[in-house]
Amino acid sequence: MPSAMIIDNARVILLDRIEDGWSVVCDGGRIAWVGPSRERRGMRAETALDAQGRHLAPGFIDLHIHGSGDFLVDDGPDSLIELSRRLPRYGVTGFLPAVCPRAKGQDSRFVAQLSKAQPNGAEILGFLLEGPFLTIAGALAIGSVGEADIERVRDLIAATSPYTAIFTIAPDFPGIADLLPTMRGDGAPIFITHTRADAARTQLAIAAGARHATHFYDVFYSPPESEMGVRPAGAVEAILADPCVSVDFILDGEHVDPIVVQMALRCKGPDRVCLITDANRGAGSPPGRYSFGEHEVEFAYPGGPARFTADHPTLPGTLAGSGLTMDQAVRNAVDMLGIYLPPAVRMASANPARVLGLESRKGQIAVGFDADLALLDKDLRPLRTWVAGVCRFVADGSDSPARSKNESED
Repeated sequence: MPSAMIIDNARVILLDRIEDGWSVVCDGGRIAWVGPSRERRGMRAETALDAQGRHLAPGFIDLHIHGSGDFLVDDGPDSLIELSRRLPRYGVTGFLPAVCPRAKGQDSRFVAQLSKAQPNGAEILGFLLEGPFLTIAGALAIGSVGEADIERVRDLIAATSPYTAIFTIAPDFPGIADLLPTMRGDGAPIFITHTRADAARTQLAIAAGARHATHFYDVFYSPPESEMGVRPAGAVEAILADPCVSVDFILDGEHVDPIVVQMALRCKGPDRVCLITDANRGAGSPPGRYSFGEHEVEFAYPGGPARFTADHPTLPGTLAGSGLTMDQAVRNAVDMLGIYLPPAVRMASANPARVLGLESRKGQIAVGFDADLALLDKDLRPLRTWVAGVCRFVADGSDSPARSKNESED
């Protein structure tokens, strides 16, 4: 059980503002009190930390990540555990491991193995199944395009237990309407992606419960023109027009032009736009070449996109995920979009929590919420990260505030 903890003298990042000189008291893995440090008289805890005026953010939630460093979800449970341990260094306290498609039967057996993993870092909040109910493979294996098979859906849901199975779908996938009620189940989110759907089909999928679009704008093709000069309305337009649908972006400056994210913020408002990494193996590591299945990807610079190498037989140079980390995505939101820090952090915390139906306990620094926290330096790089009140990351170097009594990293 996590011990009681006090963080004093922090610049606490709330949904719409920053409060300087505040304290956060945590107990039993939850936030027990938040307010000005001068009003914290009489409160005691086993651990006390002076934040020295640094920013304290709610922990980041990555809705779509395949890997980082030397670890890839598709390598199996051991790699998933190591990925969970690695992510707090980037301020991540919760994530959806993204699973690439496999053949029918193999996919449910593999997901069942993953769901038995017991990580002790960032919390697994469900599994993102990227395929096989898509119409365009993109950089995924060809197995990402399958058939409408309700038993396969049920098998994957059962294999994912006790976690939530989060399906990605294309609204133009043949027979998808028959699968959506089962995918939705007791309220699981359904993500739209990898599609060339027209507006009408997309609206039908939205009405059936597909209320989020992942790596929006990437692998979202416009329908073909039926008349020269008349731009057809497709999934992009239907999603932007619907106030119930949220979106997420890979904000690395190459996957999508920042002006598109600004447009989405105008259409959706501040609470329905999220940041993701869609990170591949090698993210957060030095630029170079890294294995991805039977092929390799390369990164030209830190935080840049992953691209298939020039010797790929069919997709040389094609985007294949990113080298982003969530803290870099937040910094990019501030720098590329020119927005205030609280909404940038909100795109990485409260908004993803809302997508997952966890908005009552994750994504904010507020009483009763999980003590998922990230202490950031002046450059918005994590110095410490707590998951449910347990310290899971402490940065090396003198810029990290001195540890106070009894702080544990177990």
